[in-house]
Amino acid sequence: MELSNTSAIITGGASGLGESTARELAKRGVRVVLADLNAERGEALASELNGTFVSCDVTNTDQVIAATDAAIALAPLFSVVNCAGVGWATRTIGKDGEYASAHDLDVYRRVIEINLIGTFNVCRLAASKMSRNEPDPDGCRGAIVNTASVAAEDGQIGQVAYSSSKGGVVGLTLPLARDLAVVGIRANCILPGLIDTPIYGTGTASEDFKTRLGSGVLFPQRLGRADEFASLAVELLANSYMNAESIRIDAGIRMQPK
Repeated sequence: MELSNTSAIITGGASGLGESTARELAKRGVRVVLADLNAERGEALASELNGTFVSCDVTNTDQVIAATDAAIALAPLFSVVNCAGVGWATRTIGKDGEYASAHDLDVYRRVIEINLIGTFNVCRLAASKMSRNEPDPDGCRGAIVNTASVAAEDGQIGQVAYSSSKGGVVGLTLPLARDLAVVGIRANCILPGLIDTPIYGTGTASEDFKTRLGSGVLFPQRLGRADEFASLAVELLANSYMNAESIRIDAGIRMQPK
């Protein structure tokens, strides 16, 4: 699929995996829309990449529509990369056996709402407009890449909410691709392992912590780089024969219980 002279929506595009993906797409001649809540960072990056920033909560339908319309205003919308998401770590029950110490149900719902429902919300709305594109020689009208996590398969202690949400993203991949095949839109999913993003912070303590994490990776024994994720995301968009796949990018790690 030709990417040049098209537009793309990248949710969570102001930093981390989304930022790296936006940079790689911009190198390919794509006009990027950064859909994020970090206005200061998003506007600066959009200006640098000759793109557009849209303040967007992925669970808010009106804001997702605004991001979609902004992309269409730049160029035909052929790519969506969903990187927006939140993490959470809480065990299912507390130590005292009391109802009150059990995992907060509202927190569980919120993680599912952002990571899973928000991802689907972007898919359903963006794909509706992508379906109107003029198809390329393969009949392709666009492609979607969603972001799950190795936690979808190797969920650790305390990750019930996060793993549930990311497992849902993996689970929607095949039926989403089947739903959208009729209009020539592909859908794939990436399951990142331990990727070095701003979530780990900065400074000596942060670097020491990341080194310890990297020691548990099979090979190479380090955290992944955001540009390595971006490379895979762009390949999944550009390669017209990639469809309905969920791919781990984790250097062979298999997460232990804790």
